[in-house]
Amino acid sequence: MTAPAPALATHAEMANAIRFLAVDAIEKAKSGHPGMPMGMADVATVLFTRFLKFDAKAPKWVDRDRFILSAGHGSMLLYALGYLTGFEDLDIEQIKSFRQLGSRTAGHPEFGHVAIADTTTGPLGQGIANSVGFALGEAMLAARYGKGVVDHYTYVVAGDGCLMEGISQEAITLAGHLKLAKLIVLWDDNRICIDGDTALSTSDDQKARFVAAGWNALSCDGHDPEAIARAIEAARQSDKPTLIACRTTIGKGAPTKAGSEKVHGAPLGGDEIKAARDAANWPYEPFVIPDHVLSAWRTAGARGQTERAAWEGRFGKLDLAKKAEFGRTQDGSLPEGWQQAVLAFKRKISAEQPKLATRKASQDALEVLTAAIPEMIGGSADLTHSNLTNTKACAPSIQPGDYVGRYIHYGIREHGMAAAMNGLALHGGFLPYGGTFLIFANYLWPALRMSAMMEQRVLYVLTHDSIGLGEDGPTHQPIETLAALRATPNVLVFRPADAVETMEAYEAALLNTKGPSVFALSRQNLPTLRTDHTDENLSAKGGYVLAEAEGKRQVTLIATGSEVSLALEARKLLAEKGVAAAVVSLPCWELFDRQSKEYRDGVLGEGTVRVAVEALGTFGWERYVGLDGAVIGMTGFGASAPADKLYQYFGITAQAVADAASARL
Repeated sequence: MTAPAPALATHAEMANAIRFLAVDAIEKAKSGHPGMPMGMADVATVLFTRFLKFDAKAPKWVDRDRFILSAGHGSMLLYALGYLTGFEDLDIEQIKSFRQLGSRTAGHPEFGHVAIADTTTGPLGQGIANSVGFALGEAMLAARYGKGVVDHYTYVVAGDGCLMEGISQEAITLAGHLKLAKLIVLWDDNRICIDGDTALSTSDDQKARFVAAGWNALSCDGHDPEAIARAIEAARQSDKPTLIACRTTIGKGAPTKAGSEKVHGAPLGGDEIKAARDAANWPYEPFVIPDHVLSAWRTAGARGQTERAAWEGRFGKLDLAKKAEFGRTQDGSLPEGWQQAVLAFKRKISAEQPKLATRKASQDALEVLTAAIPEMIGGSADLTHSNLTNTKACAPSIQPGDYVGRYIHYGIREHGMAAAMNGLALHGGFLPYGGTFLIFANYLWPALRMSAMMEQRVLYVLTHDSIGLGEDGPTHQPIETLAALRATPNVLVFRPADAVETMEAYEAALLNTKGPSVFALSRQNLPTLRTDHTDENLSAKGGYVLAEAEGKRQVTLIATGSEVSLALEARKLLAEKGVAAAVVSLPCWELFDRQSKEYRDGVLGEGTVRVAVEALGTFGWERYVGLDGAVIGMTGFGASAPADKLYQYFGITAQAVADAASARL
């Protein structure tokens, strides 16, 4: 007797596998957001079984399509897809451990925890803004290596919250302007937010908004698989980025809670889950997926193996130099010889001793570095000629439809710029840096925080770093900003004192492969202080003795950036009184704190009077000067006047530093 043919899974069964894995995991955790995974299960099933190019057994295949769950609260959608398609780091035990300490299945998807997460999402709007960098990275790599090697789409699932966040406007207008046609956003158009119906707070015509930004905009029934497929296929043929408004029911399948805010952010409860199982004819126990359904999903997870093998064949035909360059930039390693260029720059500066603003020193350093490191991609939020982020090597600028260049005009979109740089870094192949004024770190902070959390090497060139910017006044003078940046975990914050330290800061940042770096750079000219060349990168230690005391040290003067030269003047004033003072330059607190206690004690001078000076807020300096030390800095907002007048007015002078030291002897 012939055995019956195995049952073929239907679309409904495959979508319900997502729904019930989500509701079961959330119920077990007693925490989570079931509404979005239930509502978008049909869309995700169509995307992953018919369109998405990926291989679950090779999750980091370079030419895979990227999938970004911008609505990160619906993380169980992503985890369910990972388990069902066969990602090895997402077994059923991880699904059962959702939101538990030590599990990979965190409350919001985290890059590096699970291979299926191409970025960390959760703060609404970050994912859709990252997608601009992902799509741009694909276009730029394709321009360099050809479509035979780089040819993939970036898909985003975004909710109403993502589209309400202001960063979404920065992202979609930049993507539309750049004509990133391989970016497709699937909008979970369920018209529900936490407070209730979205009509409580918004009446935007989202399709018209996207069209106005240069996008293609389509609609479909988010529960009709053929309608979903037609919309995605049409989007793939567009010469513009595409929004697909997928009209869905939040919590689809929950008999009494579907379509309401009650299903957004809380477990369904046992009775509702039982009723949902009955209504869906899903008689299986929690976390159990019938064999024929799991088999169909695993087949979908292996669907990309043939495409990957064909890609490997094409990649193998590249000439050896191109293949090596592609692999190197994907690995994030830097080219040979770049540090020799660093040393040559330092040697030249120490010999010539120019007087330069550190923003200009930064440009000079970047000229050298971008010539030596071709994957460095520059940009600015409409402040190119103030930040001085453009270099000859980065020309020409990237233009709509032309992605050969290495410089991005982000427009006045600081937050969007930072999130796009995260996307570029995550995509692979590029090392982004972008500029704005230091004060506008406040505008890009959430994305910079994500750079740090995801351990991405993104460089933030933040100029006009103190009251020294002068006449633009207190609105632009970053009093508290640097302290807040220093308080952010896994961020290296550099405030260099001269051109030598500026290059050393860049070298340290480029060697820091597990996090972002910030460069706080002066508007005003500063003298070269490091006049004796050393091959050693002193700034990489975070702080060092720039000028030792003549005789037994009594006072240690500590400064950063533009105030280091002021501390040297104070040292002379103290010497005239017979007081032996050393000057410590402390360009990077984070690196200094990593040094041994013996090194730190030796630099700071145990038992000496310590005075710090920085033309910014004084918060945080107590850790270095102690409770008996002094900090010369700002205790309120600044004012509008020439820089030299402001330093005098606010008492940030060499005499004030010397007097503070003398008073404590």
